[in-house]
Amino acid sequence: MKRAGAIILKSAVAACLSVVATLAVVVTVVPAIGGVVDGNAWLMCVICPLVVAAPASAWQFWQNDRQRMARAELAAVHVKLDEAHRALAAAYDELAERAKHDDLTGLLGRGGFLEVAAERRRSGEGWLMILDVDHFKTINDRFGHAIGDRALRQVAATFIAAGPADAVFGRIGGEEFGAVLSAKDRDDAVRIAEALRREIAEAPLRLDEPEAVSLTVSAGVVRLTTGDTLSDAVLAADELLYEAKRSGRNAVAFAEAAPPADELRELTPVAAPSLAAAARSALRPSGLCDGATLLQGTGASTA
Repeated sequence: MKRAGAIILKSAVAACLSVVATLAVVVTVVPAIGGVVDGNAWLMCVICPLVVAAPASAWQFWQNDRQRMARAELAAVHVKLDEAHRALAAAYDELAERAKHDDLTGLLGRGGFLEVAAERRRSGEGWLMILDVDHFKTINDRFGHAIGDRALRQVAATFIAAGPADAVFGRIGGEEFGAVLSAKDRDDAVRIAEALRREIAEAPLRLDEPEAVSLTVSAGVVRLTTGDTLSDAVLAADELLYEAKRSGRNAVAFAEAAPPADELRELTPVAAPSLAAAARSALRPSGLCDGATLLQGTGASTA
């Protein structure tokens, strides 16, 4: 009703103004052309504007009001759509971030970790470390998968607590983890890798009973360079990891660069001994830490 009253009032004002304008034109123009304004002329000057201007202006004001309301409603819908879009984008970002992380450990998952490693490789900075929990199958078989999950979470927590702030860690499958280290040189990479190995070995997994589960890791470390593909680096680090396993576990095997890509591509998946030999022969010329193939932990159990 309030809107209708406003429209009627504005229409009445418009009609009155139309009457005034019509009278002004008649009074000015008719005598100028030699005409005479009589009684009927005055009546028509009033009736015609009222009959035409009042409904026409009312219709126009009504249409304007409808358009104004439609624009307001459309603006409100746009605001709601914008809010919904932002909420959807936030939910998508959250899901995408969660998809990059491993649910069990909270570390990056395989895909997210390899993305970071690939970026570091393109920049020619960083060292790739592949780690595997020693005797993990035995832990699962003896104590159950719940304890095995606790062991993996403890290893991940040790990475976060003891690792450098600029290091990136991920769980890349089962009991296998990865780390991208921003070490400034080989000695720094050795120091970081050995510190992580030692921290894990010195913190056995405590059970509800007095018994504790010994946790150790074996690892392989290679430098990420622009001259190697990420697959080459991962394969080389993985081969070094199994060299550490074969040496007795709880150890870090280290090399400065991944083997040449053509040597790795020539090997078939079934030729595991040849792969190991090729990787070792390609890695040794670059120099191994402390003049040996492996860095062995001391005073820690190799179970």
